[in-house]
Amino acid sequence: MNFLRKLAGVVAAVVAATLLNAGSAAAINTVPCPPGQQGEFTRVWMHPTGRPDSQWCFANGGTYWIPPDEVADRYWVTKIWTGNNRVQWYGDGRWQPAQPINKWTTMRWPNHPGGVRIEAIRIV
Repeated sequence: MNFLRKLAGVVAAVVAATLLNAGSAAAINTVPCPPGQQGEFTRVWMHPTGRPDSQWCFANGGTYWIPPDEVADRYWVTKIWTGNNRVQWYGDGRWQPAQPINKWTTMRWPNHPGGVRIEAIRIV
């Protein structure tokens, strides 16, 4: 009986730790984009195939996955402003770039028609 109580305690601790970690990973959220490019938030210029760019702004660390029904429309990123964050995007089956883009950096793809494929953005 003692063994089962200890085992239940260990299982409960593992589940609690997992839930706490999952909650912190999901802390990223979208926020209204302030006027102009500069600012603390990560700003991403992206669009689905055949539609114009829209700006999305993000705050807090974590990963934001574009909803699956929208990914089917094939989203493209044309520009990222990192703000006070280090940032990666997920496209073509991997996180890019391998080392996150540094704070206060603008990354553009002006010579790539349509932009670069994006399925998620991560603030590390």
